[in-house]
Amino acid sequence: MKLKILVTAGDGIGPEVTLEAVAVLRELAAAGGHTLEIEEKRIGGVAIVNDGTPLPAVTLAAALNSDAVLLGAVGGNEFNSLPPDKRPEAGLLGLRAALGGFANLRPAFAFKELAANSPLRPEIVDGADILFVRELLGGLYFGQPREWNRKTGEAWNTMRYTRDEVARVARVAFKLAQKRRKKLTSVDKANVLEVSQLWRATVIEVAAEFPDVTLDHQYVDAMSMHLMNRPRDFDVVLTENLFGDILSDESAVITGSLGMLPSATIGGKVNLYEPVHGSAPDIAGKGLANPLGAILTGALILRHSGGLEAEAAVIETAVRKVLEQGFRTPDLARSNPQGFTVLSTTEMGKKVRETVKASLVSV
Repeated sequence: MKLKILVTAGDGIGPEVTLEAVAVLRELAAAGGHTLEIEEKRIGGVAIVNDGTPLPAVTLAAALNSDAVLLGAVGGNEFNSLPPDKRPEAGLLGLRAALGGFANLRPAFAFKELAANSPLRPEIVDGADILFVRELLGGLYFGQPREWNRKTGEAWNTMRYTRDEVARVARVAFKLAQKRRKKLTSVDKANVLEVSQLWRATVIEVAAEFPDVTLDHQYVDAMSMHLMNRPRDFDVVLTENLFGDILSDESAVITGSLGMLPSATIGGKVNLYEPVHGSAPDIAGKGLANPLGAILTGALILRHSGGLEAEAAVIETAVRKVLEQGFRTPDLARSNPQGFTVLSTTEMGKKVRETVKASLVSV
């Protein structure tokens, strides 16, 4: 199989973690007789500095000509004074809109090896396995009008959804639930927001197409608490854009670190993949970044853009084996109570590659 991947490493730790993810993908592809064609382009702050825009036309063209796009992260403190449409994040939003992916998949699952790293008790998180399906092209992030009027001291954003936008992402979530534990939780704020009332009514309507999936509803404020005290009760969680952004980041406590979370954006012309963590400029270039979220994101590329389920599972198993052997990046071993072997970004990437190679040889 041949897979053409555009890598937009971005800013901060983005180049460090994507380098390790690509290296793991190359290792697996070589062993399995698959061909990876990797192209690299700029996005975000590095593109602002070099190209004068957060999303250069050549980057967008390359993305649309690829089978998948792997993004590192965008953003940096030096760009915070720019208008919102000129900041690095505008490049990411523009790329998402152009690719057309509307369903953002964010898995959050407990690693028993990282139980001590989570602030939650092991009996709370053990066995938790949640898939967030976040609508990605609507809501406050894209709704118009939006403005910060510095003269009047006012600012406003618009949360807007159509029935069709809600229905299409709901169908993605229900289909995924059918392949899992057949449970779907829809998150909204229907007791206050008209947009959420539309959301809930539409999800209920779509649910009739999937009678084998059990549907329940949660208000977003209650859901933020339930994730912390009973995460094992949830399977697929369907949310609008803003709520999903916040809740999926909160779920990092289940895995033990934000650096462990991958994501995939599907449903458009080309799928977009990125670890959930940000650019973390404070640790960039120091070898402290956790590449496992990016490496697990590589597994999602194989699964959703390559149709290579077995190969994706090889990467995910390798990550678990490395953790079982006591290897950690600094974010996973802050107190180091069990004498973990703490690795740098590149050392962790190498350890995963070696484990992938060993597992393929043993098959």
